Amino acid sequence: MKNSKIEPGYLFSKGYTNYIFLLLFLLYMFDYIDRMVVTSMFTFIEADWGLTHMQSGMLVSAVYWSIVALTFPVSILVDRWSRKKTIGIMAILWSLATLLCALTGTFTQLFLARILIGVGEAGYAPGGTAIIAGLYPQEKRAKMIGLWNASIPLGTALGVALGGIIAATWGWKHAFGIVALPGFIVAILFFFIKDYKTINLTSNADLQGKNQFKVKEVLTEFLKKRSLIYTYFGFAFVIFVTTAMITWLPRYFQETLAISEKAAGMKASSVMVLAIIGAPLGGYLSDHWRKYKVRARLLFPSLTTSISAALLFVAFNFLSGIPQYICLLLFGVMVTAFISAAAAVTQDVVHPGLRAVSYSFAIIVQNLLGASTAPVVIGAVYDATSISTAMSILPASLVIGAILFFLGSRYYEQDLAKVGKVEIVAE
Repeated sequence: MKNSKIEPGYLFSKGYTNYIFLLLFLLYMFDYIDRMVVTSMFTFIEADWGLTHMQSGMLVSAVYWSIVALTFPVSILVDRWSRKKTIGIMAILWSLATLLCALTGTFTQLFLARILIGVGEAGYAPGGTAIIAGLYPQEKRAKMIGLWNASIPLGTALGVALGGIIAATWGWKHAFGIVALPGFIVAILFFFIKDYKTINLTSNADLQGKNQFKVKEVLTEFLKKRSLIYTYFGFAFVIFVTTAMITWLPRYFQETLAISEKAAGMKASSVMVLAIIGAPLGGYLSDHWRKYKVRARLLFPSLTTSISAALLFVAFNFLSGIPQYICLLLFGVMVTAFISAAAAVTQDVVHPGLRAVSYSFAIIVQNLLGASTAPVVIGAVYDATSISTAMSILPASLVIGAILFFLGSRYYEQDLAKVGKVEIVAE
């Protein structure tokens, strides 16, 4: 590989960089297919095993609970050992765990298998984010993270749609076996990519020239960066809503429209798949705005999350039928527009040798307070009242998220100035 072919800000040629990006995209897509395929099969599983709605929600939350427990230690391996090896091992594990779900015979067995999926997926988001942050120039970071995160709604929509179709055709256990194989194949390919070398921490002024990874010191320095803390918690309140929508929107459509599980799954997936537009579009727009106003990195998430709150409030409280569906489609585009810029903040204001660790903290907060909580909370409210009442509480969470992003924007520039320049070297 000749240096003359490598443009400034890139480690490798654009072609090879985009090949790595494609593998990362596919793995994230299969990650979410395996994670969310269960949601459109709730009716079948509940009928077979007599589960409550709350127990169904626990099958989703189980993945996020294990992610919360393991994402930090795994992210240390990503940053300090090897990104590609750690990601490859994780992807193989979550694919095998998904296959294991097809062999379960009780709720407890399925719950434990779902926990094992989370064990495999624990460090993928931090690892993938760190690789992309190193592969592309900072001025393109939000856009590329946005394109990568478009795999989330795509994988979610495919998982929800495939789960309903396969369950109705061959039985719900077959869905787990069918979706497990593709991720396993891509995981093998990932072991053979090139990556950038592990970054020495001695160049980190924040850690006073020390090369030893000390959790207390890292936590102290992260806590000093208020834009980072506000971003972590802003993430959580938005992810609470997106996870609740992914988990319970099929059931909402099924009950309010009196349609089949298959039709409800397809309708819900069409709403959430439109985030495939919102995530990359948000990355492009926030990168463009940042050229003129540095604070736009967090002002943009605040704006788009506020709009999402308004759309969801109107859809669930004032509309029905086609007008409601159109409003929800617009919500689907808007609600993930925040993620590109917010994720870029977790990379911008920390030392490059700690990028996966930084995003792991975002994962811990958003999964503990958002993703793992939402399916159970909404399921419990649903058990006590109705699905319509349960879903109507979601806009309030988005309002809180928008406020947190705005508060974080006030500190972004000064936190960015604390980060020293570090050279990233290819393997």
